[in-house]
Amino acid sequence: MTLKRLLLPAVIAAALMSPFTPVAINQASATSAVVDTRASSVNQHYADIAEAVFADSLTAAKQLQAAIDTLLAKPTDANLKAAREAWIAARVPYQQSEVFRFGNAIVDDWEGKVNAWPLDEGLIDYVDDTHYGSESDINAWYSANIIANPRLNIGGKQVNASRIDKALLAETLHEIDGVEANVATGYHAIEFLLWGQDLNGTQPGAGNRPATDFDTENCSNGNCDRRGAYLKAATDLLVDDLTEMANNWKPEGEARKQLAAKGERGALATITTGMGSLSYGELAGERTKLGLMLHDPEEEHDCFSDNTHWSHFYDALGIRNVYLGEYSRMDGSRLSGPSLSSLTQALDPALDEKMRAHLDATQTAAQAMVDAAEQGETFDVLIAAGNTEGNARVQAFVDALTAQTQVLEEVMATLGISDVELEGSDSLDNPSAVLGS
Repeated sequence: MTLKRLLLPAVIAAALMSPFTPVAINQASATSAVVDTRASSVNQHYADIAEAVFADSLTAAKQLQAAIDTLLAKPTDANLKAAREAWIAARVPYQQSEVFRFGNAIVDDWEGKVNAWPLDEGLIDYVDDTHYGSESDINAWYSANIIANPRLNIGGKQVNASRIDKALLAETLHEIDGVEANVATGYHAIEFLLWGQDLNGTQPGAGNRPATDFDTENCSNGNCDRRGAYLKAATDLLVDDLTEMANNWKPEGEARKQLAAKGERGALATITTGMGSLSYGELAGERTKLGLMLHDPEEEHDCFSDNTHWSHFYDALGIRNVYLGEYSRMDGSRLSGPSLSSLTQALDPALDEKMRAHLDATQTAAQAMVDAAEQGETFDVLIAAGNTEGNARVQAFVDALTAQTQVLEEVMATLGISDVELEGSDSLDNPSAVLGS
């Protein structure tokens, strides 16, 4: 369950902490003048970074598309490996885009098409029932296996899946029956098709789908033509969706228009809402602490590929990028410009230094998970029950994200950003609701 954490309006907080004096009025006026003078350039550069990140995400998705086309034309182990590597590479810029999600409704409303998780993969293809089960009390389409069934009638709802194309995936199957776990599109549907189920639990090892699952002349597990059609449609749809969002952040794009319509201070609130909500409720809570509490690899973000350590690393880096006003592009160029950091430094240099230190601490904790994965302890292994050292490593990442969010709230108060809601998570705010105690 997602909760909201309502920040105390800065004006009220100041009134509670100190007497109302002419000095306080003068300080508030000085702060307001600095923010008003610099906010426009900070907001503009934020949008420029968003444009670059989504453009890179689109470029990487097109490279993935080309690798998948090659795989389907010639389904060899080498081409499957190359397609998997292209998928992992495509996650690098995309994960850095997630900081633009919360606060920007145009991104948040769109995001479910490309990055929804976790998914009930039995909707899409064959699964191992001993690990997955055959039915769900809450999802009638839990094991529908569209790839194996051209026509289905479930719960009185008929689906003609004789032709697997983008329209079938996006308009009929995605979140069918209103069930969010019926993820038919996006990165994770593609991930499942490239890797297959990870049947290793909290032991080392990712999914191990054979290349022959796409070989119509030497087909394993049946329906290789339809499996290829699904993979092709999902990948083409991902490119379409990323094209839409990349265009939204171009000059005169709809995302920029919506940001500008909020005014300079409203845009600053959007920026910090995105940072804080991703940092706390989403990344620290739903994507990390929840899986750690339950010791459940099904709560792993990139669960088929065992790439979660890198997804978390780049999510955290996206937050850091926005605060510092920096982004390293796929072509090797680097964006740098007016930022929340420079704005904060103008008002409170010590606070800016504190925020930077916490962002660095978070990246250090994220790097520790990456280093562990290099030694075979991927995220699902780290969160295993009984893995005391691994659990502590993951908890350190949660703690770092939580601490940086608290400092971000100080930054928001200093900038006069008030009445902002950050995403929360039961795993952090109400653990008993998760554990049922």
